[in-house]
Amino acid sequence: MARYRGPKQKVARRFREPIFGPSSALERKPYGPGQHGRSRYSRKSEYAIQLDEKQKAKYTYGLLEKQFRNLYEKANRQEGVTGEVLLQLLESRLDNVVFRMGFARTRRQARQLVSHKHIVVNGQVVNIPSYHVKSGDVITVRPKSRDLELINETLQSYSTSKYKWLETDKKTKTGKFLNEPVMEEIPENINVQLIIELYSK
Repeated sequence: MARYRGPKQKVARRFREPIFGPSSALERKPYGPGQHGRSRYSRKSEYAIQLDEKQKAKYTYGLLEKQFRNLYEKANRQEGVTGEVLLQLLESRLDNVVFRMGFARTRRQARQLVSHKHIVVNGQVVNIPSYHVKSGDVITVRPKSRDLELINETLQSYSTSKYKWLETDKKTKTGKFLNEPVMEEIPENINVQLIIELYSK
Protein backbone atom coordinates (compact mmCIF):
# COMPACT_ATOMS: atom_id res chain seq x y z
CA MET A 1 0.00 0.00 0.00
CA ALA A 2 1.34 3.42 -0.97
CA ARG A 3 1.53 6.37 1.42
CA TYR A 4 -1.73 8.33 1.61
CA ARG A 5 -1.62 11.37 -0.68
CA GLY A 6 -5.33 12.20 -0.81
CA PRO A 7 -7.19 15.19 0.68
CA LYS A 8 -5.80 15.81 4.16
CA GLN A 9 -8.81 17.75 5.42
CA LYS A 10 -11.13 14.87 4.55
CA VAL A 11 -9.10 12.72 6.95
CA ALA A 12 -9.16 15.46 9.60
CA ARG A 13 -12.96 15.65 9.32
CA ARG A 14 -13.17 11.87 9.65
CA PHE A 15 -11.51 12.06 13.08
CA ARG A 16 -13.05 15.47 13.85
CA GLU A 17 -9.61 16.73 14.85
CA PRO A 18 -7.07 19.00 13.08
CA ILE A 19 -4.43 16.25 12.97
CA PHE A 20 -2.58 17.96 10.11
CA GLY A 21 -2.62 21.42 11.69
CA PRO A 22 -5.22 24.24 11.68
CA SER A 23 -8.07 23.37 9.34
CA SER A 24 -10.59 25.86 7.94
CA ALA A 25 -12.47 22.94 6.35
CA LEU A 26 -12.94 21.34 9.77
CA GLU A 27 -14.15 24.65 11.20
CA ARG A 28 -16.74 25.00 8.44
CA LYS A 29 -17.82 21.36 8.58
CA PRO A 30 -17.15 19.92 12.08
CA TYR A 31 -18.56 16.53 11.15
CA GLY A 32 -17.40 13.49 9.20
CA PRO A 33 -17.31 13.38 5.39
CA GLY A 34 -19.86 11.56 3.28
CA GLN A 35 -23.65 11.27 3.38
CA HIS A 36 -23.63 9.88 6.93
CA GLY A 37 -21.17 12.42 8.29
CA ARG A 38 -23.85 14.42 10.11
CA SER A 39 -25.53 11.38 11.65
CA ARG A 40 -25.92 11.55 15.43
CA TYR A 41 -26.62 7.85 15.72
CA SER A 42 -23.42 6.36 14.33
CA ARG A 43 -22.69 4.03 17.23
CA LYS A 44 -19.33 2.28 16.88
CA SER A 45 -18.21 -1.07 18.17
CA GLU A 46 -15.28 -1.34 20.56
CA TYR A 47 -13.13 -2.68 17.73
CA ALA A 48 -14.07 0.25 15.46
CA ILE A 49 -13.12 2.77 18.16
CA GLN A 50 -9.75 1.08 18.67
CA LEU A 51 -9.13 0.89 14.93
CA ASP A 52 -9.97 4.58 14.49
CA GLU A 53 -7.45 5.53 17.17
CA LYS A 54 -4.74 3.49 15.48
CA GLN A 55 -5.57 5.01 12.08
CA LYS A 56 -5.51 8.51 13.59
CA ALA A 57 -2.00 7.89 15.00
CA LYS A 58 -0.83 6.52 11.64
CA TYR A 59 -2.12 9.54 9.71
CA THR A 60 -0.81 11.99 12.32
CA TYR A 61 2.77 10.70 12.08
CA GLY A 62 2.56 9.72 8.40
CA LEU A 63 3.33 6.00 8.74
CA LEU A 64 2.24 2.99 6.74
CA GLU A 65 0.58 0.02 8.44
CA LYS A 66 3.70 -2.17 8.41
CA GLN A 67 5.87 0.64 9.80
CA PHE A 68 3.39 1.31 12.59
CA ARG A 69 3.06 -2.38 13.46
CA ASN A 70 6.85 -2.75 13.60
CA LEU A 71 7.09 0.24 15.96
CA TYR A 72 4.44 -1.27 18.21
CA GLU A 73 6.31 -4.59 18.35
CA LYS A 74 9.55 -2.75 19.12
CA ALA A 75 7.81 -0.80 21.92
CA ASN A 76 6.32 -4.02 23.28
CA ARG A 77 9.79 -5.60 23.56
CA GLN A 78 11.30 -2.65 25.45
CA GLU A 79 11.11 -2.00 29.17
CA GLY A 80 8.52 0.47 30.42
CA VAL A 81 4.88 1.19 29.63
CA THR A 82 4.27 0.06 26.04
CA GLY A 83 1.96 2.97 25.18
CA GLU A 84 4.41 5.61 26.36
CA VAL A 85 7.36 3.86 24.67
CA LEU A 86 5.36 3.74 21.41
CA LEU A 87 4.73 7.49 21.52
CA GLN A 88 8.40 8.12 22.32
CA LEU A 89 9.47 6.04 19.31
CA LEU A 90 7.08 8.03 17.11
CA GLU A 91 8.35 11.35 18.51
CA SER A 92 12.01 10.40 18.02
CA ARG A 93 11.66 9.76 14.27
CA LEU A 94 13.88 12.24 12.42
CA ASP A 95 11.05 13.63 10.27
CA ASN A 96 8.98 14.32 13.39
CA VAL A 97 11.94 15.92 15.22
CA VAL A 98 12.63 18.21 12.24
CA PHE A 99 8.95 19.23 12.30
CA ARG A 100 8.94 19.80 16.08
CA MET A 101 12.11 21.93 15.85
CA GLY A 102 10.34 24.32 13.52
CA PHE A 103 12.29 23.61 10.34
CA ALA A 104 9.08 22.59 8.53
CA ARG A 105 5.40 23.50 8.80
CA THR A 106 4.19 19.92 8.58
CA ARG A 107 5.58 16.42 9.00
CA ARG A 108 5.12 15.89 5.28
CA GLN A 109 7.40 18.86 4.57
CA ALA A 110 9.86 17.62 7.18
CA ARG A 111 9.97 14.20 5.51
CA GLN A 112 10.74 15.88 2.20
CA LEU A 113 13.57 17.96 3.73
CA VAL A 114 15.12 14.81 5.17
CA SER A 115 14.71 12.80 1.96
CA HIS A 116 16.31 15.58 -0.13
CA LYS A 117 19.38 15.63 2.14
CA HIS A 118 18.80 19.06 3.71
CA ILE A 119 19.23 17.72 7.27
CA VAL A 120 22.42 16.81 9.14
CA VAL A 121 22.58 14.69 12.32
CA ASN A 122 25.76 14.90 14.40
CA GLY A 123 27.66 16.23 11.38
CA GLN A 124 26.46 13.54 8.96
CA VAL A 125 23.79 13.97 6.28
CA VAL A 126 20.86 11.63 7.01
CA ASN A 127 18.15 11.13 4.38
CA ILE A 128 16.07 8.47 6.17
CA PRO A 129 12.88 9.98 7.68
CA SER A 130 12.44 7.03 10.07
CA TYR A 131 15.95 7.44 11.51
CA HIS A 132 15.78 7.11 15.31
CA VAL A 133 17.11 10.24 17.03
CA LYS A 134 18.75 9.64 20.42
CA SER A 135 19.23 11.85 23.47
CA GLY A 136 22.04 14.34 22.86
CA ASP A 137 21.85 14.17 19.05
CA VAL A 138 22.37 17.52 17.30
CA ILE A 139 20.20 18.18 14.25
CA THR A 140 21.07 21.02 11.88
CA VAL A 141 20.02 22.32 8.50
CA ARG A 142 22.74 21.60 5.94
CA PRO A 143 24.84 24.75 5.28
CA LYS A 144 23.89 24.77 1.58
CA SER A 145 20.20 24.66 2.53
CA ARG A 146 20.08 27.39 5.20
CA ASP A 147 18.73 30.00 2.82
CA LEU A 148 15.69 27.94 1.86
CA GLU A 149 12.62 30.18 2.07
CA LEU A 150 10.46 27.39 3.49
CA ILE A 151 12.74 26.91 6.49
CA ASN A 152 13.23 30.62 7.17
CA GLU A 153 9.49 31.39 7.02
CA THR A 154 8.62 28.53 9.36
CA LEU A 155 11.29 29.45 11.92
CA GLN A 156 10.08 33.06 12.09
CA SER A 157 6.84 32.03 13.80
CA TYR A 158 8.33 29.15 15.81
CA SER A 159 8.54 29.35 19.60
CA THR A 160 11.84 27.87 20.81
CA SER A 161 10.32 26.97 24.20
CA LYS A 162 7.43 25.04 22.69
CA TYR A 163 8.72 21.54 23.54
CA LYS A 164 10.67 20.82 26.72
CA TRP A 165 12.61 17.89 25.26
CA LEU A 166 14.03 19.93 22.37
CA GLU A 167 16.37 22.89 21.99
CA THR A 168 16.31 25.06 18.86
CA ASP A 169 18.59 27.92 17.84
CA LYS A 170 16.89 29.92 15.11
CA LYS A 171 20.02 31.84 14.09
CA THR A 172 22.21 28.80 13.48
CA LYS A 173 19.26 26.60 12.45
CA THR A 174 20.45 23.99 14.91
CA GLY A 175 18.50 21.84 17.32
CA LYS A 176 19.28 19.32 20.04
CA PHE A 177 17.22 16.33 21.11
CA LEU A 178 17.63 16.58 24.88
CA ASN A 179 15.70 13.50 25.96
CA GLU A 180 12.69 11.38 25.12
CA PRO A 181 9.47 13.14 26.16
CA VAL A 182 7.14 11.76 28.81
CA MET A 183 3.57 11.05 27.73
CA GLU A 184 2.15 14.18 29.40
CA GLU A 185 4.46 16.43 27.33
CA ILE A 186 3.37 15.07 23.94
CA PRO A 187 0.62 17.34 22.57
CA GLU A 188 -1.02 14.84 20.20
CA ASN A 189 -4.49 13.72 21.26
CA ILE A 190 -3.91 9.97 20.91
CA ASN A 191 -5.28 7.38 23.31
CA VAL A 192 -2.48 4.81 23.06
CA GLN A 193 -4.29 2.41 25.41
CA LEU A 194 -6.87 1.78 22.68
CA ILE A 195 -4.07 0.99 20.22
CA ILE A 196 -2.44 -1.43 22.66
CA GLU A 197 -5.79 -3.16 23.21
CA LEU A 198 -6.28 -3.48 19.45
CA TYR A 199 -2.89 -5.08 18.84
CA SER A 200 -3.19 -7.31 21.92
CA LYS A 201 -6.17 -9.20 20.49
